[in-house]
Amino acid sequence: MKRGNVLLVGGTGFIGYHLALRLIKLGFKVFSLSRKKPKKKRQIKNLKYIYSDFINYSVLKKKIKNNFDYVINLGGNVNHREINKTYNSHYVAVKNLVKILKKKKVKRFIQVGSCLEYGKIKSPHKENVKPRKINKKLIYGYSKFKSTNYLLEEYKNNLFPAVIMRLYQVYGENQDLNRFIPIVIDACLKNKSFPCSEGKQKRDFIYIDDLVDAFIKIMLKKNNINGEIFNIGTGKAYQLKEIISHIMKICKGGRPLYGKIKLRPDESLTSYPLIGKAKKILKWYPKNNLYSGLKKTIRNHCWNFMISI
Repeated sequence: MKRGNVLLVGGTGFIGYHLALRLIKLGFKVFSLSRKKPKKKRQIKNLKYIYSDFINYSVLKKKIKNNFDYVINLGGNVNHREINKTYNSHYVAVKNLVKILKKKKVKRFIQVGSCLEYGKIKSPHKENVKPRKINKKLIYGYSKFKSTNYLLEEYKNNLFPAVIMRLYQVYGENQDLNRFIPIVIDACLKNKSFPCSEGKQKRDFIYIDDLVDAFIKIMLKKNNINGEIFNIGTGKAYQLKEIISHIMKICKGGRPLYGKIKLRPDESLTSYPLIGKAKKILKWYPKNNLYSGLKKTIRNHCWNFMISI
């Protein structure tokens, strides 16, 4: 029995891949809307792929033909050095999506936000605390913050069913080698040198399966949670140097070059959330601590490359 149609905007990425697999297993009919085709390792047989430019409203409108019960926006440029492209893909695209979806009977629009929306507010972050402003030069956090405010206004004025998930650092199997944990795992398994900072920063890392659980909870929550923001992390920060050491121990290799990468002047040393709201309202709890999640991730990576540990 089909449980409804779900559109994953940016569904060909790391999070979209894992979320699509779970939704299909639960009986949803899942569509992916993206600019590019998925990598071979992320192709899913029962997933309907749609390709479109998100910035061109007319083109996007022609591509979104179906009615969807749920829309989850995972889309956006990942190279934050491309300022205009990042701004357009994270903010202008949201406005285009809302304009199109307003005319359809969407039960819930889930926006993937970021912990960077808190700006210079000290951790632990709480959803009801708002920064006075976000530095426009930090284009990713600024674009996400503007998107959140736009969606909340749309809910307030037009009852658009938006819910915001502010994610912290996500990791897990099949992640691209453009994030801290997969870069470290890959280098350690190959016993290679790799540049890194001094590793003094503390970050909250959430395992992909726990994140997918949170998406499902928000999708299926019957109570009115539209217009709400939820922090999604574990609620605990780990020092990067500690994480590197743990991965090296499991992989039995790796040579970190500490201090080769300098911190940005505006980079926060500690970032983690309070997750009481998600626990109370969604009845969601992360099941994996960092160490169990890392073990699963490394085992999967080894299996893919036929390496034994």
